[in-house]
Amino acid sequence: MASITMDTRCVQAGYRPTNGEPRQVPIFQSTTFKYDSSAEMGKLFDLEASGYFYTRLQNPTNDIVAAKIRNLEGGSMAMLTSSGQAANFFAMFNICEAGGHMVVSSSIYGGTFNLIAVTMAKMGIETTFVSPDCTEDELNAAFKENTKLVFGETIANPALSVLDIDKFAKAAHAHGVPLIIDNTFPTPVNCRPIEWGADIVTHSTTKYMDGHGAAVGGAIVDAGRFDWMAHADKFPGLTTPDDSYHGIVYAEKFGKEGAFITKATAQLMRDFGCIQSPQNAFLLNLGLESLHVRMPKHVENGQAVAEFLKNHEKVEYVTYPGLPGDKYHDLAKKYLPNGGCGVVSFCIKGGRPAAEKFMGALQICAIETHVADARSCCLNPATSTHRQLTDEQLEAAGIPAGLIRISCGLEGKEDLINDISQAFEAI
Repeated sequence: MASITMDTRCVQAGYRPTNGEPRQVPIFQSTTFKYDSSAEMGKLFDLEASGYFYTRLQNPTNDIVAAKIRNLEGGSMAMLTSSGQAANFFAMFNICEAGGHMVVSSSIYGGTFNLIAVTMAKMGIETTFVSPDCTEDELNAAFKENTKLVFGETIANPALSVLDIDKFAKAAHAHGVPLIIDNTFPTPVNCRPIEWGADIVTHSTTKYMDGHGAAVGGAIVDAGRFDWMAHADKFPGLTTPDDSYHGIVYAEKFGKEGAFITKATAQLMRDFGCIQSPQNAFLLNLGLESLHVRMPKHVENGQAVAEFLKNHEKVEYVTYPGLPGDKYHDLAKKYLPNGGCGVVSFCIKGGRPAAEKFMGALQICAIETHVADARSCCLNPATSTHRQLTDEQLEAAGIPAGLIRISCGLEGKEDLINDISQAFEAI
């Protein structure tokens, strides 16, 4: 078949059982795998053969589900990780080590900001944060001789800014480095960043991909297009011999299509062990099978709630790219023509005290440190997910104290609006 729709990819990509094999993806709930000889196993350790020997590195269930996500994003290879944080860390650290520099959008998830600005800084990695709205000149000025990558989120959590992927990709490539995009919020159903120039795509599969709050996980997809050897001096980890694997040069042995994920698996997963459990990968696949059905409903509910909040007297402002007049509406029309996600951010009048009363009065929307779930939930980021940020960093990320993030689930939109309306009466 010449072309397969996203609907069919979500249901069937990654696993095609043959005669007599299980119709559902099997769970390989085993830590280790048997071989008839040491020589056969040795080929795996030398990266001379494909296969499995220890689940800390790879597992068949995980690879099946990773293959589906690779297909959805249109990449060459993919891998699962234990969480979205692990996916982002692996994606960056795979090519940026001590002494390296990164250019990163300032409007990103607070946990990722903390990972980059604090933890990776302690590892000797320097970062220049730029506004997602920066001009091309401002963006280009952020690069240094030791810059290794550019990172941003398609739709920022919780600021809901939409990244101009094309602009950031062109700048990254002009400076000989790849663009890494966290595509968690829109998922490949609503945006495929690789088609806009991204080289590596990450996901917190815990969110919409799983969709039911059942399993923490992450994923990395490599587009397979970045020419590491053309910029060999910038990426020695991929272009020079790896002594821990008998001098293998990943970019030479596995090419553009396989070098990045092979190194991340064989080296980083080996040493850090942030593997997703096979059971979680199985649950993730169940979520992926309905992703194409759920995302339009999330978008429908998010749009309805945003339109209601926009006209409410107790709301200072609403941020939702699908709203006409929103700062990122034009970019959303370009990159997210079918809608972005079900997450709506708004600033309630009265700051934190008003936010606390409002959220305490909600009956359908639960207060959770979660988002992108079948069940609606909300939180005040300044006092939860982003509480590590200073006031200046909160301002730079577009997260004032009175900001409330509502993740619209799959309930009836009328019920969500009624719940929000009655909660306002508590203020």
